[in-house]
Amino acid sequence: MGARKLGGLQVSELGFGCMSISGNYGPAMDKAQGIRVIRDAFERGITFFDTAEVYGPYANEELVGEALAPVRDQVTIATKFGFKIDGTNGLDSRPERIRRVVEESLKRLKTDRIDLYYQHRVDLTVPIEDVAGTIKDLIEQGKVLHFGLSEPSARTIRRAHTVQPVAAIQTEYSLMERSVERNGVLQACEELGIGFVPWGPLGQGFLAGKLPLDLQAGLDGTQDLRKTFTRFSREVMQANQPILDFLKTFGERKGATRAQIALAWLAAQKPWIVSIPGTTKLDHSRENLSSINVNLTPKDLQEIEAALAVLTAHGGRMDAKQMDQIGKD
Repeated sequence: MGARKLGGLQVSELGFGCMSISGNYGPAMDKAQGIRVIRDAFERGITFFDTAEVYGPYANEELVGEALAPVRDQVTIATKFGFKIDGTNGLDSRPERIRRVVEESLKRLKTDRIDLYYQHRVDLTVPIEDVAGTIKDLIEQGKVLHFGLSEPSARTIRRAHTVQPVAAIQTEYSLMERSVERNGVLQACEELGIGFVPWGPLGQGFLAGKLPLDLQAGLDGTQDLRKTFTRFSREVMQANQPILDFLKTFGERKGATRAQIALAWLAAQKPWIVSIPGTTKLDHSRENLSSINVNLTPKDLQEIEAALAVLTAHGGRMDAKQMDQIGKD
């Protein structure tokens, strides 16, 4: 396992997204099994773990804190603030709330500092300069080490960065969701020396090629966010099958799975990109981890680009309400 830099923060070249262990893409796991999955990832070289107060809510931070307590000084923990935990999924990044919830997250994570603290969504009722200034104060106090933003616009990134240097941006990015290449976000990261952390690097599970076409029919909307995402309707999943067919054929030539090709492709885009695939299964976690051994040559990358240029990724990545909370300023 190699290392990469997110701004001034050094992490393992592949991270681990812990969200699904506490639900959101299905029912929450048994606590002991969830801890086992996280510790197995650490034992295999991953030192960058991602969570948030809203996952659970709260339960995921507690799980991550317990799982990583024995190795706390050997890992990087990222968590997030900004959602109202009141069932509305509204936003609240008022400075007084940030100062309160950071203490709560520290307690749940069983730690005295948060390595990377993201604003989960940009709250248009609070100037981003006020948010960045609050995080700057927390950094000076030693409670937070690095500042991050999740799903911001390029303009918001630049405004925040003038107050407190931003270490990392987190946005969905994958072979089938590439808007950050066009909306200026990746460009801002490159210009400002900010790292980029793709969430959903496997298209929220689609690119692994293991989901049934009738997935949504069996989903419980209270446990799985994908119930309302158009990407996972039967018709859209069927329309996106050519992407999976290409990845299967290409992966067979490289001795790799679809998931490994998708993760290796992201890693090859920029040296400051660190994906955080998540899973509840040990075999999937180990499969994802092995993506670091997949070497994509310039010719391979050209072939992938040429194939994708004639394939269309259908379906939205989130529902309308969630999409209305991203990329705004």
